[in-house]
Amino acid sequence: MKKIVKLFLPVLLILVINEQTFAQESLYKRLGGYDAVAAVTDDFITRLATHKDLSRFFTGASDDTKKRIRQHIVDFLCNGAGGPCAYIGRTMKDAHKGLKISENDWKITAGLLVETLNKFMVPQKEQNELLAIVSSLKKDIVEVN
Repeated sequence: MKKIVKLFLPVLLILVINEQTFAQESLYKRLGGYDAVAAVTDDFITRLATHKDLSRFFTGASDDTKKRIRQHIVDFLCNGAGGPCAYIGRTMKDAHKGLKISENDWKITAGLLVETLNKFMVPQKEQNELLAIVSSLKKDIVEVN
């Protein structure tokens, strides 16, 4: 019996250590890193820009502006999820000031984000964590009438 315990003890320790390491991984790593965050962002922005009620926020934006918006979203999500990116854009309040983003716009946007996360088969736990990060911005984005 002691021989069996000695043989399996290292295997058990490796399993426990690996489980603890996974539990401590950042949301960024669990999402798949930079390329995954960028792919999600690209799909999400396409949904926003082509949605009948939200496309107005992209009308008149130059290609450079669209690229900058995309990069800001990637950097924000990457940083918020514990990744190595630095968000250097304006505050959410300043970036969205005057856009007249309504509660309904917010709900549609949240729904589109969930659709994107589902498309990429992001597990529910990670979806909830990411949505919590995004939801913390609502007070600075939605204009109260």
